[in-house]
Amino acid sequence: MNATESLRHSDAHSPLLEVRGLEKHFSLSGDFLEQLRFDKGRLVRRQEYVHAINGVDLTIQRGEALCVVGESGCGKSTVARTVMGLLKPSAGEVRYDGERIDDLSTRSLLPYRRRMQMIFQNPYASLNPRMTIQETLEEPIRLHHPQWSRQAIRDKVHEVMISVGVAPDWGNRYGHEFSGGQRQRIAIARALAVDPEFIVADEPISALDVSIQAQVLNLLMEARQERHLTYLFITHDLAVVEHFGTRVAVMYLGRVCEIADTATLFAHPRHPYTKALMSAIPRLEDDRPQHIRLEGEVPTPVHLPSGCVFHGRCPHANERCRREIPSLITTDNGAQVACHAIEEDRIS
Repeated sequence: MNATESLRHSDAHSPLLEVRGLEKHFSLSGDFLEQLRFDKGRLVRRQEYVHAINGVDLTIQRGEALCVVGESGCGKSTVARTVMGLLKPSAGEVRYDGERIDDLSTRSLLPYRRRMQMIFQNPYASLNPRMTIQETLEEPIRLHHPQWSRQAIRDKVHEVMISVGVAPDWGNRYGHEFSGGQRQRIAIARALAVDPEFIVADEPISALDVSIQAQVLNLLMEARQERHLTYLFITHDLAVVEHFGTRVAVMYLGRVCEIADTATLFAHPRHPYTKALMSAIPRLEDDRPQHIRLEGEVPTPVHLPSGCVFHGRCPHANERCRREIPSLITTDNGAQVACHAIEEDRIS
């Protein structure tokens, strides 16, 4: 049994993706010489890092659409790129179908590349301007199926183009000749061309006009049903989450503060930060809760606060919150929340 076959014989009930203790730090200090500084007459080496993600734990079951939400700069896209192997984690591990993949070489990772595909945020930057649409869609198929005939590749490209609403006669044109919505459809077709089972979508509709967003979102939902896909969906749009996701993970400053199924999170958010996010969603109902205004400023990811990263803006913070990092605990409604105040029953 080869490596690919062994992957497919794994337990169908086990998680498709597991992320444990994931961290990613980016150096701000430059090379060795740039790190040297004089301090009180002594030459010292100083290093500074952006702590983009700090101990993220996530689990995604087959068929799920897990949405990761949070403010800009909270580490959502870094999680997506680290899961896909575009960034190497500073600590922690990523397991796909039970196998650890974050420490694999480029060659060893290749079988997983076909099973895991990514749709990027900017459709204007994600397509090669020197390649026609036909060449763009053929490239991943040639890479992962070198034994396929020329006609088989063309037939596959034609089938994928039709399935996402891309006209086959677009094949001889270049990316700059299309609108943003058309480009994103092409990017989705490229991701689907190799028949993946897991897709990371990094804010795939945020760069599109509102009139086009619903079309692309519906296309992704149809692809999930027809192709039995699993999604890690990165977004800051909570209205999209309510429509698209099966579960939601809320991030703040590189940490997950709450995970719950979509209906539970929107009906009964538990973490103080999640409650503030939910209260900011525009609603037509007259009885919606009053908008919660958070005090203070978002801390810098270069100098993270001690303890809970949200304690400086949380009205329920105490001394334990300021010195001890909370772990995810399971609450009575099934949600997982990282909050000392909830653990101690100081808030409902």
